[in-house]
Amino acid sequence: MRPDAPARAALARDRASGYGGKMDKNDTPEGDRIAKVLSRAGVASRREAERMIEDGRVKVNGERIFSPALNVTAKDRITVDGAPLAAPEPARLWLYHKPAGLVTSASDEKGRKTVFDELPEEMPRVMSVGRLDLNSEGLLLLTNDGELKRRLELPSTGWLRRYRVRINGSVSEEKLDRLRNGISVEGVDYQPMQVTFDRQQGANAWLTIGLREGKNREIRRAMAALDVTVNRLIRISYGPFQIGNLEPGEVEEIRPKVLREQLGESDGPKVQRRRPDGSTGAKPGLRGGGPKGPGGARKQASEAKRSGPAKGTAPDAAKRPGGTGRVFGAKASGGGDRPGPGNQRPSPKSDRSGQKTDRPARGGPGGNRSAKPPKR
Repeated sequence: MRPDAPARAALARDRASGYGGKMDKNDTPEGDRIAKVLSRAGVASRREAERMIEDGRVKVNGERIFSPALNVTAKDRITVDGAPLAAPEPARLWLYHKPAGLVTSASDEKGRKTVFDELPEEMPRVMSVGRLDLNSEGLLLLTNDGELKRRLELPSTGWLRRYRVRINGSVSEEKLDRLRNGISVEGVDYQPMQVTFDRQQGANAWLTIGLREGKNREIRRAMAALDVTVNRLIRISYGPFQIGNLEPGEVEEIRPKVLREQLGESDGPKVQRRRPDGSTGAKPGLRGGGPKGPGGARKQASEAKRSGPAKGTAPDAAKRPGGTGRVFGAKASGGGDRPGPGNQRPSPKSDRSGQKTDRPARGGPGGNRSAKPPKR
């Protein structure tokens, strides 16, 4: 039976310095917080693990606990919903090309399909690093490790997240400077954004926007403050990881050595991409940091040129030198006018529904950077 609020508060105070009793305030409890241990084992994110504890789903040494203010060690016996806690697996990271129309959450109160419903069946249990809203698409990082998830989400990591943004309307450089200098919308302050105007095409325009913060619906709200509407938003990179030529619904694992190198724990990654049939594919995956990055600048440029832009996504998204490991094909799901695996891919001049598209022009990263917004 779950104790009432005063009892839970007393329990938290009693166990804040260690399991099974009080300790002197000058003593340092051994081990790690229980929520961190659960997160590291891939049970849930740290916040979700804390909720599971408060709901009484976790036992330590046979005793049900209700407070996450508890340190545990390898000697403690931990069960979740009656099942022993498995030993933590090595941290793993996947790139996932999220299609529009999926919710980035474990479940949805409205019954909508989630990202996790559509992952290939052979995928282990994973958590998303950050979110993409329902109508956004592109690169979403997935991991089995709650601590890695938290580390990559922290603003202090400083990783730039880049998006291709299609807007209905046009904007002047003067308006875009408001984004570059930092903008406040309905009392919410947004940090300065990196903004490049790519091209105007009829009633729409394409922009490339880089963020280091990533607040909820930040780009859509900021563009609304400029009196334009976002009608397509594609994340093309998250720090050094790029979407490359991953098709919608496809998942690709980052090799452990590559992951360690990008986290500053190793260097000199040698990677290879393999498709589900065992054949070797192109080497998308990472964007090097200049001549000292993976493979060097010349090698990156030549690989990007050979691979060419992927169909159905922004042209600069294909420029993803470096590499990753195992690739999982997309789970077969109709997805409206979004083709599943095996369906005919659209030509570069049409979108997935077969209609003429206003995809941004080919060119360097960000499309045609020489384009200028119309004067207003």
